[in-house]
Amino acid sequence: MKAVCICMGVHLPYSPKWYWPVEGFSGVPEVDRYFDRKNIFSRFLKTSKQFLRLNDFFLESVEKGGRYSFDLSGPFLEQCRWDPELLESFRELGESGSVEFTGSCSYHSLSSLYPDLSLFQEEVRIYKEMIRELLGVTPKTFVNTELLYTERVERMLSEMGFRCIVAEGSRNLVSEYDPVSVFENHLPTLLRHINLSEDLELRFSDKDWEGYPLIPEKFADWIANMDGDVLTLYFNYTNLCIHYRNNSPIADFIRNFPSALKIRGIEMLTPSEAVKRFPPLRLPTLGTEQTIRYGMHNAVGNHAQQLYLRELVRVGEELSQLKESKDYWKLKQVFGYLQQSEILFSMNPGNLREGYEKAVNYFSILSDFRRAVLEEEA
Repeated sequence: MKAVCICMGVHLPYSPKWYWPVEGFSGVPEVDRYFDRKNIFSRFLKTSKQFLRLNDFFLESVEKGGRYSFDLSGPFLEQCRWDPELLESFRELGESGSVEFTGSCSYHSLSSLYPDLSLFQEEVRIYKEMIRELLGVTPKTFVNTELLYTERVERMLSEMGFRCIVAEGSRNLVSEYDPVSVFENHLPTLLRHINLSEDLELRFSDKDWEGYPLIPEKFADWIANMDGDVLTLYFNYTNLCIHYRNNSPIADFIRNFPSALKIRGIEMLTPSEAVKRFPPLRLPTLGTEQTIRYGMHNAVGNHAQQLYLRELVRVGEELSQLKESKDYWKLKQVFGYLQQSEILFSMNPGNLREGYEKAVNYFSILSDFRRAVLEEEA
């Protein structure tokens, strides 16, 4: 292997309340009607302290030659307004010159699956403005929600100034290939290596795992023995917090991994650097397949998920008729949070009853919100 891209997704969702519409209740809904911001704020304050510590570890890693990319979700960036110190910590990582911040959807939604891509395009534009305001950067790499890949958005993203995309390296997409190259498309595409990413994300602290303990030298050896141009790793930042709380040696791993790679002749690159460095390989399935983390069936595979997605499309179309309304942006924000991917994913858990109960709750919220939109139209 010649190079490694390490990308980290940082996301804290706005979790919906258990809610039932009250008859006769009307008016423009605030975020607090459907979401418990007190608990969201409390969770954020607890997690932000852990993120600050991790950011310090990555600053030390950067000083030793590490190069990384961060996929900061829109809901997370909004919560960062509550903690200027955390924002400054990410800004410091960006100013190091060794960290790339990627573009994304402003509400961590699956709007790239909607028949009309105008909502998706608007989300991407809002996100670019948000991250420019908060961190002073203009992203060139795009990471769709939960590494969702659908070919139909590629040309649009290219026209919006993006130069590459990172997506899930699922079996239906990679086919007989290994996800260890830059792949040719309207935008050069990097695909996540699922197994090695999950070694860090899920198994690092597991003392029963045959790879435990995962020290930098061992992981670097695994990578060095692979064929290919560039290995792309993507994992959730919150999982690193879990490893840290479990008293695993994640801090030492972060600090020393760049040196272990360098000794073995492997570069660390950001996605933008990788697609410039290596010639692209054609992958026919990029034109025919869709993919997302954990599989499309987990996101939109059952009746409740399909119906909720269709309702989002309908409400979005109705909301678009209110752009001249004084309350449009207030409604727009609430609608954005109702699109979060977690809402769709949570309707398909292992426990079918739990999934059904959550679906009933989410449809109650969405129906109440739609009533507010229709009242505004009247």
